[in-house]
Amino acid sequence: MKSMKRVLVGISTMLVMTSALTACGGNSNSNSNSNSSSPSASPAPSASTAAAPAAGKGEKVTINLWSFTDEIPNMTKKYMETHPDANVEFKTTVIATTDGAYQPALDQALAAGGKDAPDIYAAESAFVLKYTQGDASTYAANYADLGLDDQMVKDAGIAQYSVDIGSKDGQLKGLGYQATGGAFIYRRSIAKDVFGTDDPATIKTEVGPGWDKFFDAAKKLKAKGYGIVSGDGDIWHPIENSSDTGWLVDGKLHIDPKREAFLDLSKKLKDNGYHNDTTDWTEAWYADMSGAGAQPIFGFFGPAWLINYVMNGQVKATNGDWAVTEPPTGFFWGGTWLLANKDVTKDDAKKQAVADFVKWVTLDTSETGLQYYWANGTMKKGEQGTKDSVASSVVMSKSNGEVPLLGGQNMFDVFVPANANASGKNLTQFDETINKIWRDQVREYTAGNKTRDKAIETFKQQVKDQLGIESE
Repeated sequence: MKSMKRVLVGISTMLVMTSALTACGGNSNSNSNSNSSSPSASPAPSASTAAAPAAGKGEKVTINLWSFTDEIPNMTKKYMETHPDANVEFKTTVIATTDGAYQPALDQALAAGGKDAPDIYAAESAFVLKYTQGDASTYAANYADLGLDDQMVKDAGIAQYSVDIGSKDGQLKGLGYQATGGAFIYRRSIAKDVFGTDDPATIKTEVGPGWDKFFDAAKKLKAKGYGIVSGDGDIWHPIENSSDTGWLVDGKLHIDPKREAFLDLSKKLKDNGYHNDTTDWTEAWYADMSGAGAQPIFGFFGPAWLINYVMNGQVKATNGDWAVTEPPTGFFWGGTWLLANKDVTKDDAKKQAVADFVKWVTLDTSETGLQYYWANGTMKKGEQGTKDSVASSVVMSKSNGEVPLLGGQNMFDVFVPANANASGKNLTQFDETINKIWRDQVREYTAGNKTRDKAIETFKQQVKDQLGIESE
């Protein structure tokens, strides 16, 4: 997974390079089935080699696999287990995103080429556009050139936002195995107290569609002593990823009206005491998940990974008192995309080996495909691992998404439409940096340290100073 500038920066110390099974928004678990966008604890690279049993004669095909956590490398173990005839050897390199270590190393390896160049490599949402559409997109093979065509994508029911992010000029270059469409995750007991029911179908009409209804709900909640969200960061991702345009238009910094409105919505939350004014990924934010904050908090916005890998370790006494429903606006948060080096198409054996693995991870909808194992938490035989929202709606439609934290609710009933309602057309390769600058200035404004105009002025100047991007 997201992504964000370190989705899990607050819990990165919990992760270690040798055991963090993460990539889009979570922390490690014992089932090789987790989901993160966080950095690993160390930027030092690690490498390992794993081979499937050879079937027949011939030299094993070596696939160089690069990732920023060992989530995808660990998938190779399941792949070899389910493909005993594969004559392939995976050589994996894991370099954490800590201190920005992964991208420069990956860029250098791709540019150098040769036998040690990455054949398959991962990119998270915070920087994926650089590799699918931006400066480094020339290294990526088109999926079609691997024999993975648009009909396969359609047949698997892959969320369109994931396809859009992974495509350049209509050519698909990367897909994810997770889907990170967001939902509104709320406390059942608070819903019953304020709205008379915890039914997701009713609650979605209380909190949306649209921010006007959301703030109507906030007012009702406040009247009974509850905050609607923990901090303004909780509404940022729905706002960011539902905007009509991204931060850049024709090469210049552009502030979409929906993103500019974040200034006003954030201030409204603070001025009315509708939140606990926490910052995401801090102890105060986690405390609100367990009901231990200044005032009880009704909900959080996030994908399935937020439930599985963040809230699950924080809810404590509120475990089982949660449910999910459709948010006021569609959005996604986080994700990890899988790309192949275009040079693999020069060797038929390597091309086929790479295509087979990429297909198994991203497009295989069978019960022996990665996504089915991932969705059902069955990566390890005899163990119930973490269930997660996956890229394929076909897989989720035949999977069991019931989780204890949600009181047994099948979360896939909500996340399938959530994934379909997300947009991937408003990202840029500079989002990680620009988002941080923007959010810092919004908090300066809501804290009363700057006027609205001054916050925007400072934002534009810092973007220019740090990225050399002029404003419109």
